[in-house]
Amino acid sequence: MLDRIRVLNGKLDHPEGVAWSPGGAIYAGGEAGQVYRITLDGNAVVVGTTEGFAYGVTLDGDDRAYVCDFARAQLCRVSPDGSVTTVTDGTPERPMRVPNFSAFDDDGTLFVTDSGAWGNDAGIVYAVRPDGDTRVWSDAVPRFPNGCCLTPDGGALLVVESAARRVVRVPIGPGGNAGAPSTVVELPGSQPDGIALAADGETLVVGCYRPDRLYVVDPAGRIDVLADDPDGVSLNQPTNVAFVGDDLTTLAISSLGGWSISLLDAGLAGLPLRRPRLT
Repeated sequence: MLDRIRVLNGKLDHPEGVAWSPGGAIYAGGEAGQVYRITLDGNAVVVGTTEGFAYGVTLDGDDRAYVCDFARAQLCRVSPDGSVTTVTDGTPERPMRVPNFSAFDDDGTLFVTDSGAWGNDAGIVYAVRPDGDTRVWSDAVPRFPNGCCLTPDGGALLVVESAARRVVRVPIGPGGNAGAPSTVVELPGSQPDGIALAADGETLVVGCYRPDRLYVVDPAGRIDVLADDPDGVSLNQPTNVAFVGDDLTTLAISSLGGWSISLLDAGLAGLPLRRPRLT
């Protein structure tokens, strides 16, 4: 499978987050807070910069990038004109520590994971309204909550709990409150990081910080290695993944340990992400 991975652009600054815009571009973050816009011919421009360290990148319906900035400990919004706005830095009782990844629901609420320090088991998930109003949504996935996405029906948030080496399902109950998490799949011997759902709404693609590996988990919970790179060359800390292209049949792979966004025909189509239009 490694011979099917091709570098789209290899001159980026340790990209971690990766997201697809139906306008025809991949967005990714950089170690100095850059937000890159990369077309499928490999051309990359810096839309703007938070001047921090961009982790997860999520797009709304106007291609505004919501950046989990580790260095600033904030969720920032980078608009297409390059302007940067702080959306939230958490709550007074629980300020952000390690904002990591986010996912929109249909009404524009953004679920944001805050991993906390590795080994402290103090991670949480915030719910952030379009006006920036922020609350702690769940403290029941404390072991370094990381990549996340909503189920197709919007009834649950899937969260990678990296230190627990698993993916969990957190129900979204009445009033938008979090239910009790349940394990979707355990991934022993790895440090899972990012997640993307296939078009069937059940098959998962999981990127790993350690080892340099991509997993596919089928609806029955069977785990297959999609790609594995013991040398860390084609895959170099492939933390986040996203389905891209007009038909969402190509997998874009970040390279936190290096400088590239790479592409792979994984034999799967992806589930479109929610991209609400916000005022």
